[in-house]
Amino acid sequence: MNLVCKNYVLDLNKPLVMGVLNVTPDSFSDGGLFLDVTAAVRHAEQMVKDGADIIDVGGESTRPGAVSVSVDEELRRVVPVVTELVKRLRVPISIDTMKPEVADACLKLGAHMLNDVTGLRDERMVSVAVRHDVPVVIMHMLGEPRTMQVKPEYNDVVRDVFEYLKKQTENARAAGVKQIIVDPGVGFGKTVEHNLLLIKHIVEFKKLGPVMMGVSRKSFIGKLTGVEDASDRLSGTLAAVTACVLNGANILRVHDVKECVRAIRVAEALRRI
Repeated sequence: MNLVCKNYVLDLNKPLVMGVLNVTPDSFSDGGLFLDVTAAVRHAEQMVKDGADIIDVGGESTRPGAVSVSVDEELRRVVPVVTELVKRLRVPISIDTMKPEVADACLKLGAHMLNDVTGLRDERMVSVAVRHDVPVVIMHMLGEPRTMQVKPEYNDVVRDVFEYLKKQTENARAAGVKQIIVDPGVGFGKTVEHNLLLIKHIVEFKKLGPVMMGVSRKSFIGKLTGVEDASDRLSGTLAAVTACVLNGANILRVHDVKECVRAIRVAEALRRI
């Protein structure tokens, strides 16, 4: 099973690593670190050296309570970075955005993949994905970043998230989107227990296609370990990433690429034995 990202072909028969590149002032664990284009490009290059298969560029924070930014501001943040990365890197570049205008601009610049945390709710985003013929990550989020962690409730979190992703996937395929990855949305409108259940039942979501999991440095790890500082959640992240691999995740979206790549290799060897 392959993922075709324009001129790149990635093998989904082994876990892939997506390195997080936030060019934002307010992301939950690395906000403000890579606002400078040079710093952002240098960090992306290091993640590739450390084993990242994909680099995911985001210009708007989606942390709990985050306030939306304008299209112009998001474009100002991501366009210079994507322009440089497309020229310099030899791995696919993903654009992490909720805005069709931003997705369209970055895909025109040469980005290879679209990561939409709103799960293609906007029909214009579907049109962008079809027009550029790129793989799309459809994620589940309860509401919007500003309110998603205000008493999230489900009848059955695994079933409810599955049904949402099934509907969005079917709609996208009917519209002409050819390659879809689903993301249950750990941390996006979920309690600690919800997140753990989603990780435990990754195999259910694989019925819809390849599964991406973003557990890196998330707040549920902080709550389980008592670590408030998101940048100090590496050990918990490695445990969560390992669990995701053992349960069948295809893509792991992470901040600490080198350490996670090593953990994933061991977990995958155990899974295959």
